[in-house]
Amino acid sequence: MTALSTRRADPERRPPSALRLRIGAYVALTKPRIIELLLVTTVPAMMLAARGWPSLSLLLSTLVGGTLAAGAANVFNCYFDRDIDRLMQRTQKRPLVTGAVTPRAALIFGFVLTVSSVVLLALTTTLLAASLAAAAIFYYAVLYTMVFKRHTRRSTEFGGVPGAAPVLIGWAAVTGSLDWPAVVVFGVVFCWQMPHFWALAMRFKDDYARADVPMLPVVASALSVGRQSVFWAWLTVAVSLLLWPVAAGYGIGLGYTIPAVLLGGWFVVESHRLLARIKRGGETKPMQLFHVSISYLALLMVAIVVDAIV
Repeated sequence: MTALSTRRADPERRPPSALRLRIGAYVALTKPRIIELLLVTTVPAMMLAARGWPSLSLLLSTLVGGTLAAGAANVFNCYFDRDIDRLMQRTQKRPLVTGAVTPRAALIFGFVLTVSSVVLLALTTTLLAASLAAAAIFYYAVLYTMVFKRHTRRSTEFGGVPGAAPVLIGWAAVTGSLDWPAVVVFGVVFCWQMPHFWALAMRFKDDYARADVPMLPVVASALSVGRQSVFWAWLTVAVSLLLWPVAAGYGIGLGYTIPAVLLGGWFVVESHRLLARIKRGGETKPMQLFHVSISYLALLMVAIVVDAIV
């Protein structure tokens, strides 16, 4: 290799700069993948409320404000859960565990994101949307993280409230109020979280047990978790079908309902497959339901968007 080629290759081998690593650590605290999933439910709610496309400025303001709010909640979650994260293999590389970010810096970052999100939503959308965002941050950071997650097997159900809050925030950003279609979509996202997160908890059951987190798959039998996952999958689909009669005046019709039935069938069948594997014994493969649940929700939200604008 010539000296010239060596010099050209050197930049590619250089480690990331300290600034880049620091920025990456702060971004990691916000849990971007979770934020993406939350925002998937915000846009359909806004489009349903607007009976089409809301203004671009309102859409961007709501998404940025929602991103900041979700990021704030996740930062506080990482701050309060840093003792648990040290014990779980899945979370041992989080910035507060590795020392990439200090607890004090993370706490300040969380408050900055909180204030930024609430102020942005209040100034550019509606006071109701800003209030809902503030309430969701408090609920997730304090009630869920510090109380429910550590002390009850029903933490997923309690945590489902802030998890579905982006629907209400998106609707309120457009209308300044809440209505039954928003409640129904909120109900869909709420119910969906049980089989979704229980499947993940089944996969990492030993991790949660090591940290003494009483997730349902840790404290209940696999058969019980499987049966409850089936129940909540059915309930998710049932609630999703309520959107047709409730939101008919908002443009929801067969363009949404037919995909909702087909997607719901896929989701329910996969939950039954998990239960069947549990009954047979051996490998349960819970992540199959986990991945199907993500596709189900994303495609269901697409169906809402398409039917709202077509």
